[in-house]
Amino acid sequence: MAKGFAETHAQCRDIVEDIRKGIFSPVYLLMGEEPYYPEQVYEAIVEHVLDDSERDFNQTVCYGTDTDADKVVTAAMRYPVFASRQLVAVKEAQAMKNIESLAGYCRNPLPSTVLVIYMHGASLDKRKELYKNIRKNGVVVESNPVRDYEMSRWITSFFSGKGLSVTPEAAALLAEYAGTDLNKIAIETEKMRKNLPENKTEITAEDIENNVGISRQYSVFELTRELSSKNASKALKIAAYIGNAPKFVLLLATAPLFTHFYRILRYEALLMKNPGAGSADKAAALGVNPYFLREYDTAVANYPPRKCLAIISLIKEYDFKGKGGNAGEATQAELLMELVSRILNC
Repeated sequence: MAKGFAETHAQCRDIVEDIRKGIFSPVYLLMGEEPYYPEQVYEAIVEHVLDDSERDFNQTVCYGTDTDADKVVTAAMRYPVFASRQLVAVKEAQAMKNIESLAGYCRNPLPSTVLVIYMHGASLDKRKELYKNIRKNGVVVESNPVRDYEMSRWITSFFSGKGLSVTPEAAALLAEYAGTDLNKIAIETEKMRKNLPENKTEITAEDIENNVGISRQYSVFELTRELSSKNASKALKIAAYIGNAPKFVLLLATAPLFTHFYRILRYEALLMKNPGAGSADKAAALGVNPYFLREYDTAVANYPPRKCLAIISLIKEYDFKGKGGNAGEATQAELLMELVSRILNC
């Protein structure tokens, strides 16, 4: 079973703590579609395995496109020069044609070598010997994408790790802006922290607006809120603003709209199955903060299951049109306005 983000976060935190204490594994396999956590571990390894004075003779960084298993093994089998260990890192390791040939070395890796096999956006076959040997004798970091409905929770956890709290609305706004790009959130957070007043620890939606450059008033986040309450005039006004933004493409709206109405459908299913469900159970089922349940209660009243299914079908239709399918001469902005109008009329 794939790890959830909480488990991956805890694992990487412990690995980085060990690295900073000088506790190293002879082999690290960093893999998975989401680059944020593998990159955190890789940077910690590069920073702490060797001192600056030791790197010239004891650090080898190569790329899978330019090397092979024999060269990597030869480098890994060398002994360090005037240092207690050496670092051999293979980046873009997914491009190595004979990567499985590293299995023999990883069965009995040299203790004085730290070998890093870094696969970008890819993973090893877990049924094969190389993966099994690294699991037995080294460390495996597998980083799977955080799902869109988990992003607000990830942001809350991420901010907490930095000694900050974040309001649910602020977390949702940042999630809308960054999507599931964890690196983007980390970069924007660091930029924001530099501009915050000293001793400020709670991040609000206003902080996100002022420091990240998002207009909460005219965002997809606000569009879904107005659609939930069937506020036609505001929803159409927001849709017009979003559609006329530079570089707008319909996918930027259809993906979060699909997520929103799919959540409404799931919420309706939960209420039918368990009418007495508490707030915590409802929020967990939806993957949202309990703060937003009132909006979903309103949405459920306005969009019963039949309408919800029709809207989801509409969103899929317009997503196809936005990608060039049967859209005629309509612009991306016009398609969004059509979609929002049809949702409101369902």
